[in-house]
Amino acid sequence: MKFELFVALRYLKAKRKQAVISVITAISVLGVAAGVMSLIIALALSTGFKEDIQQKILGATSHVLLRKLDNSGMGNYRELLRELASSPHVMGGAPAILEPAFLTHGMYSHGAIIKGIDPSWEKSVSDIFRHVVKGDPTQLSAAGGRSGKMILGQQLAEDLALEVGDYATVIAPHGRLSPVGLTPRYLRFEVAAIFRVGLWDYDSNYAYLSLPDAQRLLPVPQDVATSLHFKVDDIYRAQEVAAEIQERAGHGFVAENWIQQNRPLFSALKLEKIAMFITIGLIVFVASLNIVTTLTLMVMEKNRDIAIVTAMGGTPRSVMLVFVLQGLIIGLLGTALGSALGIGVSYFLDAYRVIRLEPDIYAIPYVPFRVKALDFTVVALLAVVISFLATLYPARSAARLNPVEALRYE
Repeated sequence: MKFELFVALRYLKAKRKQAVISVITAISVLGVAAGVMSLIIALALSTGFKEDIQQKILGATSHVLLRKLDNSGMGNYRELLRELASSPHVMGGAPAILEPAFLTHGMYSHGAIIKGIDPSWEKSVSDIFRHVVKGDPTQLSAAGGRSGKMILGQQLAEDLALEVGDYATVIAPHGRLSPVGLTPRYLRFEVAAIFRVGLWDYDSNYAYLSLPDAQRLLPVPQDVATSLHFKVDDIYRAQEVAAEIQERAGHGFVAENWIQQNRPLFSALKLEKIAMFITIGLIVFVASLNIVTTLTLMVMEKNRDIAIVTAMGGTPRSVMLVFVLQGLIIGLLGTALGSALGIGVSYFLDAYRVIRLEPDIYAIPYVPFRVKALDFTVVALLAVVISFLATLYPARSAARLNPVEALRYE
């Protein structure tokens, strides 16, 4: 063991007459630990929100959406879909019809977004069928009859008092011309299944029909889709893939990716994470002031020892290194304790879903916590660097001590 490290460890083991310094040292360790723990939990909270919402959004929607600029239908969607699905990084594609509608059941009514899909193709771009909690999604009719099938979000079904096997009337926004004027278009559908994504916006607003049923209801000509949806192999390359798909589709088409569609939400979450990091990071900075106090008192207490070491040939560098190591040990102990507590508390809060939320307000039922290795590494390094910087002033003061002055009255 080096001389400087040996002395630093001895100084940290305070004797009875150094009880005040011992208490301040313990407070310094706890201060750093509290700052590190708070920062890890805050970043885990922000990351958990982002990853949970992102996972649920991508589980219910596609990564890239292609539509016409004028929102008209695509009559050649099968041929166009096969061509675009061969693009690099594209894993699958599916046609769809997206339109707002109105659902009624008895005395209940609710607005909804109707999505007409081809079940065999939809499985390649979204995981909506994996989120079914009741019923059989395979019953979604491939061809419309007098009464087709539909899949509803759980909250939408509850708002309409619907269960699997019940019937609801879907009213389209586009009316039909009759002798008595414009009358609404409507069809009855049987609830084949109920899904729950976990995002209130989807669970309370989406209803899935087969593509032929949606074409018959809205109305859209047969063999026409209003949008094409694609899944890519890397969600963070969706913007690049969307640009390529739009270029290959030609003039009159626009491609949107999941990042663009949810930009306000993820921008707000990113800004919140930065604000949390800066705000709670100040706790670590404040805790480092305790390290300055501890080392300053230690230098004042050890004036005689420092003078003797210097008189015996100790260099200012050795003296400075003793107190730098002492402060770093305090910082490392606080960082290790805070990291362990932060990771442990985050795991507990996430595993047992301690903090519950109103899903209709926050879109998720509980507060998720996710500790990422990068966040943990940044926090730990930040705490150690701040602890190191806090040692410089008292360590330099100790190194500049004049041994003659320190020993004059001894």
